[in-house]
Amino acid sequence: MAKGISHKRNEKAIATLASNIKKYRLESNLTIQELANIIDVDYSQIGRMERGVVNPSISIVFDIADALQIKPSSLLE
Repeated sequence: MAKGISHKRNEKAIATLASNIKKYRLESNLTIQELANIIDVDYSQIGRMERGVVNPSISIVFDIADALQIKPSSLLE
């Protein structure tokens, strides 16, 4: 493992991502189930992401952004 890389969770970043997923999903008038269907994941996974329980992979972040028709960076700001 490279020096300087930490495995601790960045709670602030995860909370920002979680709230932004929910915010943009609601602005797009999508239910959790609808977003889950679009990106082909189980609906409970979206709920866990929105609550900050799980930290999604970068590919899922891109899939969510694509489904919500926003830039991936919008989910992290």
